[in-house]
Amino acid sequence: MKKIIYIIFAALAVSCGKEAEADAQGTFEATEVVVSSEAMGRILNFAAEEGTAVAAGEVIGAIDSVQLHLQRKQLQAQQAALLASRPDIKAQVASLKEQIAKQRSELQRVERMLSGGAATTKQRDDIQAQIRVLESQLSATLSTLDKNTATINENAAAMEAQIELLNDRIAKCSILSPVSGTVLVKYAEAGELATAGKPLMKVADLENIYLRAYFTSDQLSKIKLGDTVTVTADFGGDERYDYQGRIAWISSESEFTPKTIQTRDSRANLVYAVKIAVKNDGRLKIGLAGEVRL
Repeated sequence: MKKIIYIIFAALAVSCGKEAEADAQGTFEATEVVVSSEAMGRILNFAAEEGTAVAAGEVIGAIDSVQLHLQRKQLQAQQAALLASRPDIKAQVASLKEQIAKQRSELQRVERMLSGGAATTKQRDDIQAQIRVLESQLSATLSTLDKNTATINENAAAMEAQIELLNDRIAKCSILSPVSGTVLVKYAEAGELATAGKPLMKVADLENIYLRAYFTSDQLSKIKLGDTVTVTADFGGDERYDYQGRIAWISSESEFTPKTIQTRDSRANLVYAVKIAVKNDGRLKIGLAGEVRL
């Protein structure tokens, strides 16, 4: 009887000590963004340090923009001078309008005199001809002045576009982080010369991390986007922690099993990559090994 009980307890100990076999293996990764310079010039300051957190849109450095500021100031002065040179249409045609008004008044007086026999038809015709000449001059003057004003306005608008371009280039002299995350690598220091496209730092969101695991084709039928799975992070030795994960992406194309990955079905050469989103508690690191249990 004692022998039977011993055998039962031994079997229970073996079954409890045996860990559940993982359905897939992989490594943890995060979305990494390489922030590059968008301007050329000397880096005046660059406060980013490896391991520090940065917020999206946060200004963490600046590139020298003195020359751009001076170019903008010069363009603004040229634009102001150009706009000041626009003709004063009202003042320039005031004389002609006054002459036309005077001739029309004279025409009315001559017509009254003509009805009383005190003026001739020729006098009336001469005044009407003079009015037509003055009106033609007024029309031509207005057309010329309008064209000159339109040309000046167009040139001023072109300068405004150049000023906006400089404003954009000046804004790009500020070094911003496009995403919230942690600085992984810093490639430049204050005092160095930056060129457009030069990498400045690498940022990754370490709070929302992913396990890239590989599943065989027969396992795909058991998973779908949004499913909750158990992710185990392997820190080496007996240090293992379980996390709740959510399947966020499933590859639509198969690939050969990576050499570092051992799937449950060792006979399968083709596997599908799956990204499982995990909320990081601060322990998970990029490149750490992990397993998935469905």
